[in-house]
Amino acid sequence: MSHARSPKVALAPDLRELDERAVRAWTEPMAVTPLGGGVYRVDTHEDHSYSVDVPGQRCTCPDHRYRGAQCKHLRRVAIEITQERVPAPGKREADCAVCGRESFVPETADPPLCDDCRLEPDDVVRDWETGDRLVVTRVVPERADEYVIESVGTTVADYETNEGYPADDPVVEVTYLGDAAQRDEPRTYAFPYSRLDHGEDAALID
Repeated sequence: MSHARSPKVALAPDLRELDERAVRAWTEPMAVTPLGGGVYRVDTHEDHSYSVDVPGQRCTCPDHRYRGAQCKHLRRVAIEITQERVPAPGKREADCAVCGRESFVPETADPPLCDDCRLEPDDVVRDWETGDRLVVTRVVPERADEYVIESVGTTVADYETNEGYPADDPVVEVTYLGDAAQRDEPRTYAFPYSRLDHGEDAALID
């Protein structure tokens, strides 16, 4: 069995071709801590700490404040974002609520879901129990053992057809595919995440 070979390239830049600030950004020991809102704290090997605002392209260090330079701290944060060592602006690090994998998710995501587990509004999924196709409305913060189905007065976890699914599953609100296409305000239902198949085949229309 043959395998595709990656190109023969260097993974680090050629420092001889970089200016002094870029070289220092790549080589000096620094620690980058995301603070949220696109702001990062950079702790240097000289025991200094500076605040880097990526969207605003600002740094509190003297090199940037007084010289207007693209300082080594701004460059270092950009490097660590590109290499996925820290989350990009608008994202945070969290354990996925479904698979538990540590991942970068949107800052406002509740519950946090990794790229493989994320469901978006209007995604089409399939009910493992019945085969029905459903349209995702939203994934809610409550777990299956917290979300109460008002019409029956029981939680999603305790609902009779959900036996065997994890009680701590995120809850997904959905509408039936036919209702979503035919009604202005289709009725919404709540399912435990694990009951829904969101693979590529789930979205296929017969």
